[in-house]
Amino acid sequence: MKLAHNGRVLSMDSAELKATASLASVFAFRMLGLFMVLPVLAVYGGELEGATPALIGIAIGGYGLTQALLQIPFGMMSDRIGRKPVIVAGLLLFAAGSLLAAGADSIYGVIVGRCLQGAGAIASTILALLSDLTREQSRTRAMAVVGMSIGLSFCVAMVVGPLVTAWFGLTGLFMVTAALSMVALVIIVWGVPTPRILRSHSDTLAVSSQIRATLSNTQLLRLDFGIFMLHGVLMALFVAVPLALQGEAGLPREQHWWVYLLCLFAAFVAMVPFIIIGEKKRQLKNVFVGAVALLTLSELSLLWSHTSLWPMVGSLFLFFMAFNLLEATLPSLISKLAPAGNKGTAMGVYSTSQFLGAALGGVSGGAVYQLHGFEGVFLLAALGSAIWLLFSATMEQPPYLSSMVVGLDGMDEDPARVGEALARVPGVVEVVVISKERAAYLKVKSEQLDTDALAALGVYLD
Repeated sequence: MKLAHNGRVLSMDSAELKATASLASVFAFRMLGLFMVLPVLAVYGGELEGATPALIGIAIGGYGLTQALLQIPFGMMSDRIGRKPVIVAGLLLFAAGSLLAAGADSIYGVIVGRCLQGAGAIASTILALLSDLTREQSRTRAMAVVGMSIGLSFCVAMVVGPLVTAWFGLTGLFMVTAALSMVALVIIVWGVPTPRILRSHSDTLAVSSQIRATLSNTQLLRLDFGIFMLHGVLMALFVAVPLALQGEAGLPREQHWWVYLLCLFAAFVAMVPFIIIGEKKRQLKNVFVGAVALLTLSELSLLWSHTSLWPMVGSLFLFFMAFNLLEATLPSLISKLAPAGNKGTAMGVYSTSQFLGAALGGVSGGAVYQLHGFEGVFLLAALGSAIWLLFSATMEQPPYLSSMVVGLDGMDEDPARVGEALARVPGVVEVVVISKERAAYLKVKSEQLDTDALAALGVYLD
């Protein structure tokens, strides 16, 4: 029985490298456009007609609602009409929203523009296109590159956003985001090949028949609640943090960029050892719970530090350290806890929760700031994180399993026999064969996996 490949593949080929780099850049340009607004809208949006803190909060988080509503439907639509048409439509919607916000004189125009930006909900479709253009044994590496591009784009946006807005104002910032979406559009149309075979991918796209089971999995729901709270407190805080830096801490808004640069760089360096401890030393739950506790502590520390610059910088360092650590750990936990063949649906629900959290966080942060000022927002964020801490402390220790996808192209044997053969391989814990995808989804214990037994079936690992 030969399942997939007859030779060992050590790295991605040139076509896969090109597809991965192109789609990672598309993802990064789009995320830049969404997040560059985050550190500046609170301090520049007050100049817009009709602006109030509550409405500014809606503008900050408004993209999350349309993103949450359309993320899964767009991914499913791409199975029917193709990936690239959906991505092109999403980028055009994003550009239209950016241009609408750029031309707006009132906060209401910016709110509509931000919601239209979020309507270009193409993240899952981009990942599905990447799956179409990469082989099973290269896909994990390709997804990791895209994940790194998302994290990098957030950090760059937090620094570049204040600089661009200081030079060109909010209008210029939204024009830049429109230009970035056009660059991404050019890359998609001319830089990314159209896949010859379009398939559903249970590891990247949500499957409607799996949604109920995913929503009934309490361990996954804990993580969905976690990402909901994480992005909720992020949006809520950035209604207040830029105003606190400019006002009580006394730092002109044109200089905010260096605070974010310093805090994000230091936070990245500080979190790396904990990532290693969590994964290599199998202390992922302890690291995760500790990061939620640190998040809560950082928000409480903002209560007493927001009146002085350097104490506030220290609090923001703690916040970004916890945020980056959790942002990196949560997807890993989803991958470990999602059943084989269910990762795409689990990630779809997870992403929807993330965007709903962003929407609610912006709305609630703006409303609370309008009523209770800085202290109210920081207490709101700390309360949300403390509730999350209670949920996370009772989570189960995650299983240390890795996911694998085995292609079944060229296989003549019955899929049930394939599943049985794979299940007998030492180290394979779970096997799900999906015939219509011509793929088998595995959960394995990497340290116990018998690669020779896999090789005898024609499955070779990187």
